[in-house]
Amino acid sequence: MAVTGDTVVWVGQDGPGRALHPGAQVVDLDGAFVAPGFVDAHVHATATGLHLTGLDLTGVRGAADLLAAVRAAVRPGEVLIAHGWDESSWTDPRLPSRADLDDAVGGTPVYLSRVDVHSALVSTALVDLAPEARDAEGWSPEGPLARDAHHRVRTAMQAAITGEQRRRAQDAFLRRAAERGIVSVHECAGPDISGEADLADLLALAAEPGRPEVTGYWGETGAVDLARRHGLRGLAGDLFVDGALGSHTAALRDPYTDHPTSTGARYLDADAIAAHVVTCTEAGLQAGFHVIGDAGVTEVVRGFQLAEKAVGRRALTGAKHRLEHLEMVDPAQAELLAGWAVTGSMQPQFDALWGGADGMYATRLGERAAALNPFATLAANGVLLAFGSDSPVTSLDPWASVRAAVHHHTPGSGLSARAAFNAHTRGGHRAAGVNDGITGSLVPGAPAHYAIWDAAELVVAASDSRVQRWSTDPRSRVPALPPLDPGIPLPACLRTVRAGQVLYDAFTSAA
Repeated sequence: MAVTGDTVVWVGQDGPGRALHPGAQVVDLDGAFVAPGFVDAHVHATATGLHLTGLDLTGVRGAADLLAAVRAAVRPGEVLIAHGWDESSWTDPRLPSRADLDDAVGGTPVYLSRVDVHSALVSTALVDLAPEARDAEGWSPEGPLARDAHHRVRTAMQAAITGEQRRRAQDAFLRRAAERGIVSVHECAGPDISGEADLADLLALAAEPGRPEVTGYWGETGAVDLARRHGLRGLAGDLFVDGALGSHTAALRDPYTDHPTSTGARYLDADAIAAHVVTCTEAGLQAGFHVIGDAGVTEVVRGFQLAEKAVGRRALTGAKHRLEHLEMVDPAQAELLAGWAVTGSMQPQFDALWGGADGMYATRLGERAAALNPFATLAANGVLLAFGSDSPVTSLDPWASVRAAVHHHTPGSGLSARAAFNAHTRGGHRAAGVNDGITGSLVPGAPAHYAIWDAAELVVAASDSRVQRWSTDPRSRVPALPPLDPGIPLPACLRTVRAGQVLYDAFTSAA
């Protein structure tokens, strides 16, 4: 492959390539392989960076472990922010009370988000910074806060973060993305997520040389002026129609199996959804919503039907709106969404973490769990898929996401390796409005967005006759992919390049 400036100019065999480009700087891959750079279509940069640079709760296995980890991490004068606890994986799912947490941290404001980031354990000192949370929906005097009470304490937590803390976190996030072969991310910001200043700082930092691209989204209705002020792609991302299954806040038609008095929470109805879609369509912005539960998806579909009556199908499909997560969708709904050219921005690692007969999905939903994250159904109906991590909910690990999409817990719901790889590369570019047909592939004329991957361990793994070898149609513009079987080491990134500019480089030291 030959690159001039920011563009791929030639792809072919080595001998002719050297003859056609005499004097070019040559990088001998020495067994490594090149593939299009990944796009992560749903991230939360500052929250991920705080997770990377701070306390990680994904490994705790009970209330005592959590309290001990928090007690050791408290620093006087600083709000303590940590993420990742998941009681559904604990032997004893009992959570520490607020009194237990206060005893561990004293007067320190503490915010400990659940793995799905839709509820949090908080200290009294943090509640005191948002006293209105005590009168909000989702308030608990002892347990985790959810719904509006959670949003209010999270806003107070964000206000307590210093500018230097934020920059360190965002820098850590962008560096980690580049280290994982990611050339572009979609930041899903909003008033209940991060704040306008946080988004502005991230966009400014990403504009510096040597950074992955950040496509900005803001999850708020009526914020057209804000979107234009910051050059955002749309008023989309985490504009909440409902919550999350783990926190019992995703909106369901029938009650939760393990919480039979609850059907979750719905924050927007069809009329509000339609009004937002119409506003964005007419403003030339992408609309989008966070939606997970089947009742939430039903409301979204109704909203799009109303929007179509207002603006017409041609305008609606031309706007290329999107939905985040879209976990409980049936074939009839998938067909309708495809007809409106709606993108499904989805996270395959959700199934890897919570799918299966013994997973959190089954605990929450019983037999309904098998129908979650139906990638194959959506793809078969023509829905464009764009894969991401929802980091810090799952890790910035695109090869793990591709593998999860292939090895879905429910037979028939997964994708081929080629389709999954496309969804994490070209699909992400298309979801952000890049529809030139070549971005995200390695062909002459395409932007030079690519990553070089260490294949040494993969060669050893592939020598095992039991390992499935992937092959692709050359017309797909997708390279032959590495083995993705469970237990096989995933590729390690050696270099990440966006528009011909190196973002991350470990190739020289690894060679």
